[in-house]
Amino acid sequence: MTLYLPRTTTSQISEELTAERHSVGGGAMSMVLTLIIVTDEADHYDAVRAATEAGREHPSRVIALIRRDPDAAPAIDAEIRRPGTAGPGEALLLRLYGPLGDHPDSVVVPLLVPDAPVVAWWPGAGPADPASDPVGQIAHRRITDALRAEDPVNDLLERIRHYRPGDTDLTWTRLTPWRSLLASTMDQPCGWVTAAEVTAEPHYPSAELLASWLSDQLEVPVERKESDGPGITGARLITDCGDIAINRLDGRVATLTRPNQPDQHVALSQRHAAEALAEELRRLDADEIYERTAKHVGSRRKRAGAPA
Repeated sequence: MTLYLPRTTTSQISEELTAERHSVGGGAMSMVLTLIIVTDEADHYDAVRAATEAGREHPSRVIALIRRDPDAAPAIDAEIRRPGTAGPGEALLLRLYGPLGDHPDSVVVPLLVPDAPVVAWWPGAGPADPASDPVGQIAHRRITDALRAEDPVNDLLERIRHYRPGDTDLTWTRLTPWRSLLASTMDQPCGWVTAAEVTAEPHYPSAELLASWLSDQLEVPVERKESDGPGITGARLITDCGDIAINRLDGRVATLTRPNQPDQHVALSQRHAAEALAEELRRLDADEIYERTAKHVGSRRKRAGAPA
């Protein structure tokens, strides 16, 4: 069931949530966190759907802050999707008019799940410094997605320059299958790795992070090459016993090639936002590997003569 509250207030929204909790005998008590989505009208549908899918693993109160006409009088239109409608959690869609769009924190604070962690997610263009954003200041984790920016690589680099513990980006989370597969290839004797390559479509920020991760972990030079995509199409470890290569040309299945072994076909699909978001919600502490990798991106680009 969905409840619509046009031109409402946070007090009225809270009263409705309390009434719902009393009627079902649980409500917010079963929520493990509050997920705040800062978005616009164009992106909110896909973002809420992704959060609903992720909420099947992490029951949450999802609060979507949707900014509308900035020149209008201050007002809130609310849409409350109760548990069952929005998966095991509940979703609040708040359309903010006028100056309220500049102060979303004042709207969202009264609606947080008591004593539960807060995660902020910008599914579209996010702030350069998420920790200084009004919503980011109340969040334990701050999730952005540089892939949605006009210039994805520069957007990621700008955010890295403002990194604070708790920041992360879905361009990093999308790399988990690649990192797992590459790490597993090192479990078997493979010789000494002397260099590496990452191939991807131009301006693909995940490729910058994968190259940085390999360079940092293996302490070898990593060359960034370009392809027609989609996304990352290949990674190669150059060893003194021969090359170890992963090639994925269709965005779904990769071919793993190792010296003196038959080729293997491995499922390696491009990850959707819901899958990446669910992974990020599994941890609410700072991602130290991401921090180390992100900071290494700048140093790699300086050595290569590219703007950091």
